[in-house]
Amino acid sequence: MLKVKTGASVNTNAAAAGKEAALQVKENAADMKMAFVYSGVQYDQKELLAAIAAELPGVPLIGNTSFTGVITQDGFISGEDGFVGIMAMSDEALKVGVAGMAKEGTARETGKKVAEMALKNAGTDAAPDYFYMTAPPGEEEFYLKGITEVIGRVPFFGGSAADNAIAGEWLLYTDQMVTADGLGVAFFYTDKPFANKYTGAYGETDKMGIITKVAQNRTLQEIDGIPALEKYRQWTGASKEQVTEGNLLAYSITNPLGVKDRMGDLIAIRHPMNGNADDSINVGNNLAVGTAVILMEGSVDGLISSVGKTLEDLKGRMNGEIGGLHLVHCGGRRAGIDNRIDEVTAQVKKAVGDIPFIMEFTFGEYGYEDDGCNTCGGLMLSFTAFGK
Repeated sequence: MLKVKTGASVNTNAAAAGKEAALQVKENAADMKMAFVYSGVQYDQKELLAAIAAELPGVPLIGNTSFTGVITQDGFISGEDGFVGIMAMSDEALKVGVAGMAKEGTARETGKKVAEMALKNAGTDAAPDYFYMTAPPGEEEFYLKGITEVIGRVPFFGGSAADNAIAGEWLLYTDQMVTADGLGVAFFYTDKPFANKYTGAYGETDKMGIITKVAQNRTLQEIDGIPALEKYRQWTGASKEQVTEGNLLAYSITNPLGVKDRMGDLIAIRHPMNGNADDSINVGNNLAVGTAVILMEGSVDGLISSVGKTLEDLKGRMNGEIGGLHLVHCGGRRAGIDNRIDEVTAQVKKAVGDIPFIMEFTFGEYGYEDDGCNTCGGLMLSFTAFGK
């Protein structure tokens, strides 16, 4: 039977915080197969991880820095000098292969190497039942391509490392490494149920156009032959000041863009992040010329209520009792929610009761929908349930 336990600390000392959080999950250490770890950029991550590993010897760790905090059953956990949250998974029948490394060569080449390492660490050459991925913002889709080369299309979940100020201070890690630019994965082998709900939970408007020019995968230059920022302003009615440079990042939290998958089952959100002087838009994920982009709409109330609705959808997908939940919540959405973050905790508890969970806040979210391919997006929720 799967046993999931969470722990947390806001101790100002990284090592002390790691020890405090680890002690809270230690009771199931005998069958503990892995633990997710999410922390604040304020800590020395190597000291933090060493302290956790000392309390949980031999347990593979994986995770990344999270935007401003984490949420567990105990509520929103944050501290000016740092924070850490742990979710440990124990099950004698569970097998997990964890691996990670700093980027070597291209992101795709690194993805392939890490996948091969994870198979070796799991002691098998068989593809996992599902897997978790953490990467820095920027090349997530290419890391994923490398992994897929090795194991094929396997359901996945996860998110991109974040910091507190979009300053490039994010880190991702395992118990064996810490890096700002690289990849970490956990391959899961189990006969227990698994489900993921991946959504932006925004409303679709009737304003859409064809992408006609893109630079370097993530700079949207033209929609319908019109400069992208000009088109975005036409669609939203935004002033020039509201979408100039970094102002666009906050403005677009409730007015992002979306791209549909080939079957229309999923709208992957594309977060407009910077309005450039040439009227192009820096976007948080890859785009392709010749595809349609849609203006989406939402509200802060909707960002909050979507957490409960998404969890209800997730519960409906599970064939069996849920043992634990891993909840990836976009950091941009969290910034839009701001001081109403406790309402998010209330949404989770109302939907799932006493089921143990951890929620991290990321700068990119990963998941899939129905029979579609694994996808990376922004301003999204990727909620995962593990069968008991």
